[in-house]
Amino acid sequence: MPHDGQTMPLDMPTILPDLLTLTATATEALDVLVVAAREAAAAHVTRDSRIAPDLMEACQTATHGFAWLATYAQALRQMQNWADRLNATGSFGEMEMLIHQIAFGEYLLQVRGGIPMSQGEIVRMDDIGLTQDQQRSLMIPAVMTLCSQGNTQAARTRLVALMRDGIANATFGATGQDEELDMIRDQFRRWSTDKVAPHAHGWHLRDELIPMEVIDEMAEMGVFGLTIPEEFGGLGLPKAAMCVVSEELSRGYIGVGSLGTRSEIAAELILCGGTDDQKAKWLPKLASGETLPTAVFTEPNTGSDLGSLKTRAVRTGDDWTVTGNKTWITHAARTHMMTLLARTDPESTDYKGLSMFLAEKTPGTDEAPFPTHGMTGGEIEVLGYRGMKEYELAFDGFHVAGDNLLGGVTGAGFKQLMQTFESARIQTAARAIGVAQASLDEALAYAETRTQFGKALIEFPRVANKLAMMAVDIMVTRQLTYFSAGEKDNDRRCDIEAGMAKLLGARTAWAAADNGLQIHGGNGFALEYPISRLLCDARILNIFEGAAEIQAQVIARRLLG
Repeated sequence: MPHDGQTMPLDMPTILPDLLTLTATATEALDVLVVAAREAAAAHVTRDSRIAPDLMEACQTATHGFAWLATYAQALRQMQNWADRLNATGSFGEMEMLIHQIAFGEYLLQVRGGIPMSQGEIVRMDDIGLTQDQQRSLMIPAVMTLCSQGNTQAARTRLVALMRDGIANATFGATGQDEELDMIRDQFRRWSTDKVAPHAHGWHLRDELIPMEVIDEMAEMGVFGLTIPEEFGGLGLPKAAMCVVSEELSRGYIGVGSLGTRSEIAAELILCGGTDDQKAKWLPKLASGETLPTAVFTEPNTGSDLGSLKTRAVRTGDDWTVTGNKTWITHAARTHMMTLLARTDPESTDYKGLSMFLAEKTPGTDEAPFPTHGMTGGEIEVLGYRGMKEYELAFDGFHVAGDNLLGGVTGAGFKQLMQTFESARIQTAARAIGVAQASLDEALAYAETRTQFGKALIEFPRVANKLAMMAVDIMVTRQLTYFSAGEKDNDRRCDIEAGMAKLLGARTAWAAADNGLQIHGGNGFALEYPISRLLCDARILNIFEGAAEIQAQVIARRLLG
């Protein structure tokens, strides 16, 4: 590959001939490697023909590396499906070709050389247990061509030139979605650009709650009832629509894009596990925005280990009394209802003794954030992800009506919560895409207007390279996320795919924000520039809804099964 500033050889085109044939062949070769990697990783963690939890924990580098490899394989397969769909409709243009080619060139090279699980953790195929002979399954002409000629300086430079020409477009490259979803995207992008983006940085700097008038407008637009069935007052749209809306709202401000997450979780809990009466009572109110919910699961010192929760709910007649502490509760003060996970079996020490409640509360004010008897709270100051605020909550004799035990059954809380994980992680991946796209928007605009040494920053190859890879990573994550949403819409189990989308999406958002700040130079470190907020907002995506390490563990455990 030529170095920066060198001319490409005349016989090396910017876009490779027979690109789709090359990438299809590479996808098949990568699938073969994944099968071999699965066998190698399983060998690390199998005892007596069964997966041993202690070995899974001891061999995290190998198993989590396998999860990342499988994520790359699935992501590239969805890119191939995306490219084939566009090609079939005559929509596979130059920008799409370049994005596709660069994605395959870069991701295949990372598979061969090392996949970054985090900034300081590079997993190599040797770590998973693959032999050199097994790794040579990728040493086929199609893969070698993509590795050597896919992600070239010429390809990245040309992609950025097209991005500069298409800066007014909603996305860089066709999304491959249907016309209805494109219309939804345009609607919410216009609204977010007008009502959210101009104010987001001010809300962040002042650490203000998102104004209620904004929330009211979101309710009128149907944000809180997007996927709730029409019979319960919702719009009955597919999860793909949820992705589009979450993406565009988060592009304006992640706090706004995340407001719908709690409604999505609450609605999913009630739809999957609620009684008919609970569905009739709660779903219309959630859909209209009359009831704003919050999720009350995490406790101090438990983190992702929900099975060890200690908050208890004790029967008092037909009702329940809750005692205990919760933390990292988003938007706790202004909400009307809590999906509250508590232990109802005092003899249990694991997830089997947990139950889910639809606990009613009175919305607070600035002066009295928690006016409901039996609960108090305090704000947790945070770097980013502001707009709804984070709280610690304490319950002491908090009353929950007996009718608000989800499903009317005890001991099913953890199982009920598990049913929401797919949707929540898909939605989180969409939020990550929005934050990444906002970072690209800011970085591209700055690189166009900021001059150094007599020319715009964007004219420097390493600046252009960063912008190009942002666009590529965003599209890869987008296609994996949309695929996960489609699986969910078709009632197919997709916990693996949703986890993959969330895992990759969080890294994409952080890389975009970090590189965007680097393009800003010293100005990026100044609070007045929105990229500083986007860096803070992006960082949380790798933690909530299942930290990256937990996500990789879940993916690996399921695939190694």
